[in-house]
Amino acid sequence: MITVSVEILEKRSTATVRKPAPRYRVLLHNDDFNAMEYVVQVLMKTVAGMTQPQAVDIMMEAHTNGVALVITCALEHAEFYCQSLKQQGLTSSIEPDD
Repeated sequence: MITVSVEILEKRSTATVRKPAPRYRVLLHNDDFNAMEYVVQVLMKTVAGMTQPQAVDIMMEAHTNGVALVITCALEHAEFYCQSLKQQGLTSSIEPDD
């Protein structure tokens, strides 16, 4: 009688599952100090690639409703945008994007 030994190797995946980084919303708050045109210019200067129509929409949303979403991004970028807006005299905050 011949005995055959069979060895089963368990193949384990070495792939790493990446969890997306949490995202944050940069908010623009309405104020009674800055001219609408200035707010539009600051938004376009601060957020690369933002068009004038987009900036006008954001400014009008903040003017009408008190607050508007500027951009949703990673925390480090959100902090940068928020700080940049504040340095130019606008009122801004960040919050987690649920």
